[in-house]
Amino acid sequence: MSILSQDSSFILIVDDNPTNLAVLAKILTDGGLSICIAEDGQSALELLEEDGELPGLIILDVKMPGIDGFETCHRLKNNPKTYHIPVIFMTAAADIASKVKGLSLGAVDYITKPFEGEEVLARVRIHLQIQQLTKKQQQWNQQLEQKLAEHTEALQKTQVQLVQKEKFAAMGELVAGVAHEINNPITCIASNIAPAYGYVKDLIDIIQLYQQYYPQPVTEIQAALEELDIDFASDDLFKILDSMKLSSKRITDISVSLRNFSRSDTSTKIAVDLHEGLDSTLLILRHRLKALGTRPAIEVLKQYGELPTVHCYPGLLNQVFMNVIANAIDAVEEVKQPQICISTKIVDLQVFITVADNGIGMNEEMMHKLFQPLFTTKPLGKGTGLGLSISRQIIEEKHHGQLKFNSEFAQGSEFLIILPIS
Repeated sequence: MSILSQDSSFILIVDDNPTNLAVLAKILTDGGLSICIAEDGQSALELLEEDGELPGLIILDVKMPGIDGFETCHRLKNNPKTYHIPVIFMTAAADIASKVKGLSLGAVDYITKPFEGEEVLARVRIHLQIQQLTKKQQQWNQQLEQKLAEHTEALQKTQVQLVQKEKFAAMGELVAGVAHEINNPITCIASNIAPAYGYVKDLIDIIQLYQQYYPQPVTEIQAALEELDIDFASDDLFKILDSMKLSSKRITDISVSLRNFSRSDTSTKIAVDLHEGLDSTLLILRHRLKALGTRPAIEVLKQYGELPTVHCYPGLLNQVFMNVIANAIDAVEEVKQPQICISTKIVDLQVFITVADNGIGMNEEMMHKLFQPLFTTKPLGKGTGLGLSISRQIIEEKHHGQLKFNSEFAQGSEFLIILPIS
């Protein structure tokens, strides 16, 4: 049975005594409150399990057949759906033990029989007000937590952007400076190797000409020639020059790669060959790919497809390549046969760049937090926890692409960079 008023919150009265129910119902409805009645504890619990609005307050008699008031209250407070509803017990005026037990079970108050109308209304209204204020406070807390989370996320995002700009600017300046310093002396060496070849050849030709026309030199010259082993020195000198030529070529390639890697064309996108950026990154990381201690050299498989030039910010993309490939190297450090596979292809006017490793992989918790700023699985001092967070911003916000990953613990990881061609 229910009697409704204009108040949206109603009161559930639970009592098996018709007289008590009638008196309480009249007091509350005369006071402008809505009520609903249950004649025992079991009926009340079944009513509360139904879908629909929950009461704002429950008035519960202690002594009832079947499930008494104490057990009913105990079940209410152990049910996540109803634990928050305030309960007021009905007790006899002199029943102090019931009052104490009811309060210990979670009841907020009690009213005594026979009922005093004004007292009942006052106690009920104050607890309804407290309940409403509690709900409002919870709503405010949720709104505050949401706003705080939004502000925290925005602040972290701004901090990551600032760190990214500062880090990229500092790294670009450093790399560009090193490339410039290398470029001058290596240019000098490389440009002088060809003339050196000519001079050495001329000198050896002159010596051979002397040997042809003066086959029997004086004793002192003959001793010097035998000690020097002029024939071996002549052959080895050209080998040394070849080695110097090859080494200078490698240093020149490194210098070019450094300049390409540090390109900071961040104000305007330009068309670039992404394979050059990948190769430049691998060249810079080559020292980490070599065998180290008991770990063998890391095998890098390149499966490049045919790609057009892509309009992008090359310096920023190279930073992403550096972060992703360096992480792959970290992941295979303890693998017996470490391997990294880098592949590229075009799918539906998009470039797909995949960096896969056969390393340690990630568990569910790591994958859930992977792109969070400052999260890192590396030892203290080795990782900042910003690399992948920055990389995602570069790919998604700067290039309108996607940075995805797939990993299985102890089976390896795969990172996928998707970039629109235009």
